[in-house]
Amino acid sequence: MAHLGLGIGTSHAPQLSTPPEEWGQRARADRANAVLAYRGADHSFEELSRLRGAAFADECDLQRRRERHTRARAAIDELGRIVRESGVDVLVVVSSDHKETFTDELLPAFAVYWGDTVAHEPFTQEALDAMPPGLAIAEVANVPAESTVRRCHSELALHLIRETSAAGFDPGASRTLPAGRYGDHGIPHGWGFVLQQMLGGTAEIPIVPVFVNTFWEPNPPSPARCHDFGVALGAAIRSFPGDHTVGVVASGGLSHFVVDEELDRRFLSALQDDDAAYLRGLPAGLLRSGTSEMRNWIVVGAAVAGNGLRARVVDYLPCYRSEAGTGCGMGFVAWQPAGAAA
Repeated sequence: MAHLGLGIGTSHAPQLSTPPEEWGQRARADRANAVLAYRGADHSFEELSRLRGAAFADECDLQRRRERHTRARAAIDELGRIVRESGVDVLVVVSSDHKETFTDELLPAFAVYWGDTVAHEPFTQEALDAMPPGLAIAEVANVPAESTVRRCHSELALHLIRETSAAGFDPGASRTLPAGRYGDHGIPHGWGFVLQQMLGGTAEIPIVPVFVNTFWEPNPPSPARCHDFGVALGAAIRSFPGDHTVGVVASGGLSHFVVDEELDRRFLSALQDDDAAYLRGLPAGLLRSGTSEMRNWIVVGAAVAGNGLRARVVDYLPCYRSEAGTGCGMGFVAWQPAGAAA
């Protein structure tokens, strides 16, 4: 049977691939955002700034931004090294689609792609020009320069569909991704980040893309449901016939578009302690906007639990981009066998 040998959690926010001097591009978008979600309520930028006392101007100092960007890039490189040296045969990558692929025509709470390969397409200039402020400069880092075909592991994917269905989840099954927002049937940025930035654009390790609807009403799964799905996913991986070592990756998060360091640090502690009660009991009202991508980490944390893997926080960096505290909490975690080299 397969061996679940590695877990990875990584943020994938645009600031990670944007020069620190340009983080203000996203801050301009924040200032125009009337629904900045923070601890269960929506705020305009001005309301959020008053609520938090406009206390984060010093956090936006350019030197501090540069230091955090450098550390974040080092953490991404470290996760890539861990994956390569782990010897995994396949990566199950759990992330959230920003309606780049699935739309209101059909929006599954969970879905598994089971094709043999998947397209990974560069953006057209037209698509880049249409992106909100601060995205085009970053998103090019999540796609290859030329049209590329990525290897997938269809046998494992089909097994995961069948086994998680038997466990009561009935995930969506896609063998051909919808054309999506860009009309290219390509894998979205949550998976592109892992392939391009964490793994350096190589196609050495086949993937199984698993989609979680973290963002969109009316059917984002509850934290408890995500945890249960993760338990079923881990069991399905372990029951896959053959001598395979499988890694599981959570892509997205942590708190954003408003940084909540208290939430991030408590969440990371719960992952390290395998605190299922905390993870399952997180109020859905906290997991809104970009912070909703913590659901991906809950799935992965539950999948790897009980497999002899221990979570290590490679780094955590609150990357602020405005005095109101907007930005992204950047987290980087590896679940490795006890005694693995740090």
